[in-house]
Amino acid sequence: MSSAGHRASRAVMHAAAVRAGLDATGAEVIRLGENDLYRLPGAVVARVARPGQDTAAGREVRVARWLEDGDVPAVRVLRDVKQPVVVQGRSVTFWHELPPHEHGTTIDVAVALRRFHALRPPNDFVLPELDPFVRLDERIRSASTLHDNDRTWLLGRVAELRQVYATLPPGLPRGVVHGDAWRGNVVRTHDGEVLLLDFERCALGPPEWDLVSTAVAHHTVHRLSTTEWSAYCDAYGFDVTTWTGFNVLRDIRELRMTSMALQLATTSPNRYTEQAAHRLACLRGERGPRPWTDWHDVP
Repeated sequence: MSSAGHRASRAVMHAAAVRAGLDATGAEVIRLGENDLYRLPGAVVARVARPGQDTAAGREVRVARWLEDGDVPAVRVLRDVKQPVVVQGRSVTFWHELPPHEHGTTIDVAVALRRFHALRPPNDFVLPELDPFVRLDERIRSASTLHDNDRTWLLGRVAELRQVYATLPPGLPRGVVHGDAWRGNVVRTHDGEVLLLDFERCALGPPEWDLVSTAVAHHTVHRLSTTEWSAYCDAYGFDVTTWTGFNVLRDIRELRMTSMALQLATTSPNRYTEQAAHRLACLRGERGPRPWTDWHDVP
């Protein structure tokens, strides 16, 4: 993020904290990325969303309250603050800071998802249908580092995958899905508790969508060994790669990972342009068959 973007984000956070009656004096940056996170006094975390994410932010708050009411281990939202707070078109939400923790293991992810997928949908609000294509067109159209022919190809690929997704074959029973279930959204506290984070994409849909993220880590970019992947499948109780719809969800997930790199390259070209171009080349068949190497983490 540019220094101007950081200043704007911090100003939004401060204004939202004032409206919520919270102290933001000396707020520290935790992470700047898809959402900007700040640590406030009193073990409070402020989460500043990108513009236009009011619906997703509101859903995340409702889901967090629902999970807390059901005693499901997850990050906790501040209950005594009316939120999200919208400032300059950006939604800000406030959360209890997590205790000391580290990213969960792949086994932790599998166990957390098995528990999450067993939940019955909430009664007091309606979850939307999963949209695995959310913001894809927007990211591609606004990516300033893309050549026109690449942009045309990507938009055509999105349209093609939309059509195929609409006719997915039957699989696991549909239900509540997390929507963005990767290791970064599962943590293990130093007390051994496994917590789920980030519920802005929570929806109703095929559970396979949540399982594909870890499958891609093994089958697409080979960050997981075969032993680790097998252990993940055993812990969850299902190998998503054996399902006939796997390739469709895998391709969508890979496209989302590429679009995220493109979005970051637009705001930080010196840092992310090369990674975005490499991912796109892989999708276009210019780097050989999977698994592909050199897919570095982006925020």
